Amino acid sequence: MKVTQSQPAILLLEDGTVFRGNALGKIGTSGGEICFNTGMTGYQEIYTDPSYFGQVIVNTTSHIGNYGVVNELEEESASVKIAGMVCNEFSPIHSRKTADGSLQEYFEKAGIVGISGIDTRQIVRHIREKGVMNCIISSEILEVEALKAELAKVPPMEGLELSSQVCTQEPYFLGEESAEKKVAVLDLGVKKSILSNLTDRGCYLKVFPAKTSFAEMEAWAPDGYFISNGPGDPAVMPYAVATVKEIVENEKPTFGICLGHQILAQASGLSTYKMKNGHRGLNHPVKNLITGLSEITSQNHGFAVKMEELEANPSVELTHINLNDKTVEGLRRVDKPAFSVQHHPEASPGPHDSRYLFDSFVEML
Repeated sequence: MKVTQSQPAILLLEDGTVFRGNALGKIGTSGGEICFNTGMTGYQEIYTDPSYFGQVIVNTTSHIGNYGVVNELEEESASVKIAGMVCNEFSPIHSRKTADGSLQEYFEKAGIVGISGIDTRQIVRHIREKGVMNCIISSEILEVEALKAELAKVPPMEGLELSSQVCTQEPYFLGEESAEKKVAVLDLGVKKSILSNLTDRGCYLKVFPAKTSFAEMEAWAPDGYFISNGPGDPAVMPYAVATVKEIVENEKPTFGICLGHQILAQASGLSTYKMKNGHRGLNHPVKNLITGLSEITSQNHGFAVKMEELEANPSVELTHINLNDKTVEGLRRVDKPAFSVQHHPEASPGPHDSRYLFDSFVEML
């Protein structure tokens, strides 16, 4: 393909820090919460993960776009969900036999604004010191003061309810109807690879919108419930907490991942909080406190469950802990057949150390 000279672009952070680089994707302006992912592969899966809705992703690996994109096969949802992308070296051309096109073309079609030619190490050190914050990227407004006015319009992630914007709007089925086990999925922004991990284990799924009532899901008579990942602040999702409380009281096997983990925690009387940086990458060490074994996990979250409240709650047991910062990575109810993890056992992309959790859930059904 023809390589054209890139236009200039600006990245402006909420604290006034300015980075100048080269435009990628669509020429335009876009803002959101800036956060970084340390994964060295799997960028297309990251960009289509609904959990990243409303966020600008800094890819810390040096080269992005060099292996192109594969439509559908490496997508975690039906569309790109990120608000923008920041990287060091962006490749307008790609080399992979199975690729359907370039990342540049993919972003242009999806309307994604990005910036390259940035020292991502500097940005990451800045965010790690200052904490996550909002930002704005523009390749059309190159005046900093004008951009500040646009950035002021971007809402903070804390206090945002986003699941209802990215979940399915109508229930749908996945898997073999003749399967022995039926699982109701509460879609808060579910990834395709999570669903495939369930169908691959012989489950027939009915995926419900985020605001579906327990009564409507229970009318399908499922053998168990899965509470999915998703974007936004779990503290402003009382509708999901109320539903999961009813699910847990029903005493059918329940499994939650990421946001689903946080919702199960709230339904069990625990609180969540906004993390300074969050965890986003493919190499986060987690210890399973039940088996004593450690796992390398894929993670993507900016909120977490309060450890002190979990330790004081007799109905909840800590099952997994993050070995980097000692935050909550998993819990289970001691009085109900319900458990959850903060990390992503489907790991798409990432290591498969934690996929046994899907087996554990299916065995409970």
